[in-house]
Amino acid sequence: MKKEDKAIIIEKLGEQIKEYAHFYLVDVTGMNAEATSALRRKAFGAGIKMVVVKNTLLHKAFEASDVDYSALYGCLKGTTAVFFCDTANVPAKLIKETGKEGVPTLKGAYAEEGFYVGVDQLETLCAIKSKNEVIAEVVALLQSPAKNVISALSGAGQTIHGVLKTLGERPE
Repeated sequence: MKKEDKAIIIEKLGEQIKEYAHFYLVDVTGMNAEATSALRRKAFGAGIKMVVVKNTLLHKAFEASDVDYSALYGCLKGTTAVFFCDTANVPAKLIKETGKEGVPTLKGAYAEEGFYVGVDQLETLCAIKSKNEVIAEVVALLQSPAKNVISALSGAGQTIHGVLKTLGERPE
């Protein structure tokens, strides 16, 4: 591969790292072309961009980035695929679902501005909530007390109305 081609690939990887908020480094060693193609289709369906990369080129893209990705340098061995995504836990769930046979396996990830290295971090990554999920939970928690107060007030109003109606209907 020519030096100019490598520079273009490094630049494109750097752009993708900046474009997507989260990415996962996945070991796809042992996957044949059919299994890799099936994984790529599942990833695309889940909103994940899957790119198989050369480790040295990805390392250089990391070095050229503004963020210090040195925690992930040790993961750059073997056959590496990068899952780029905008929702932090979607790739972890995909890896967990498809990795029952042992392939693909998680090498490392950059999610929610944190580094996760090793297969043992998969459950932690599955449990990460997206920003929208956290906002929805906060809104639900804020709405709950207000709904309780409104319910209590409307219930009390109906009780008073019932008492007044009963008193009004009584013969004197």
